[in-house]
Amino acid sequence: DTRSNHPKRRTDPKPRSPNATSTQPRPNAPGLMLWLGVDMGGTGTRWALRDADRTTIARGALGGGTGAPDPALRAAFVRTLRNLADALPGAPAGAVLGLTGSGLTPDTDLIAATAQALSLPETCIWVMNDMQLAGHTAFGHAQSGHLIAAGTGSVGLHKAADGQMHIIGGRGILIDDAGSGAWIGLQALKALWSRIEETGAPTGMEGLAAHLFAALGGTDWDTTLRWVYGGDRGGIAALAPAVAAAAGDGDETALALLTRAGQELARLGRVLIQRFGPAPVVAFGGVFSLHPAVTRAVQDALAPTPITFPALDFAAHAATLAQTRFANQTPFAPEDT
Repeated sequence: DTRSNHPKRRTDPKPRSPNATSTQPRPNAPGLMLWLGVDMGGTGTRWALRDADRTTIARGALGGGTGAPDPALRAAFVRTLRNLADALPGAPAGAVLGLTGSGLTPDTDLIAATAQALSLPETCIWVMNDMQLAGHTAFGHAQSGHLIAAGTGSVGLHKAADGQMHIIGGRGILIDDAGSGAWIGLQALKALWSRIEETGAPTGMEGLAAHLFAALGGTDWDTTLRWVYGGDRGGIAALAPAVAAAAGDGDETALALLTRAGQELARLGRVLIQRFGPAPVVAFGGVFSLHPAVTRAVQDALAPTPITFPALDFAAHAATLAQTRFANQTPFAPEDT
């Protein structure tokens, strides 16, 4: 049996994870095939479970993870997937996962770790970069288009009509990620502390200072130091809503910074158009909902190219991809059930 090297599907009750948020997996009704879709970012994971009719029968959210090969990050990734598996109300027959930090080519170690954590054969697992999943979700099978994503980080993607995908940006906050939530947080802190150094107070930036220091939990440099250098990019990106709140209260520095963020994100769109030609542009991610200044700056910079800002359900679409890819397989022998 060629499946002997793969983990078998569980039919016995599994230990309850303390982080699980729904019922434990249980044996499916006879003939019921379920398909799992996972959208995993650095700060959060969303999953959806669909049946053969493509009805979403369960969905949930839990902590984030990454497909990056660092051993500590890989261990955290496996823990997240095990918690996800504990939360499923039924056993999936196949799964598609879009992961931040995953490369564009298959990673055999990552696939093996995913299969083991979800108790699925490796042949019923499809792992892709989260932007590849976004491309599949935003554009149909034979459609081409450009994507601009801005959340914790920022990245652009071109999806060709033949399915080929090309990524630009997404190089992390140490190199770029311009326009992202983390970039906004860092730029706001840089502007604020530069003003304090120059004048001894946040002169002219009182609104930005109030919102940022409230988010940080203190007004002294040590508090900022611990937040930035003692945390991760997700924590830095968590400062972006404070910048947006300051802009909403009329702080000119905050408003100008969000406008710059939109202009930086528009650069991704311009590069995509220059390299791959005109095509529909779709923009998504939490940064675009921070403040109207961001979307307005993107639209102005890319005019006359139209841009849409749809609400995309990546996890649900991943579940549909799992059904499309694996429904004709028979991954489990009778003795496995």
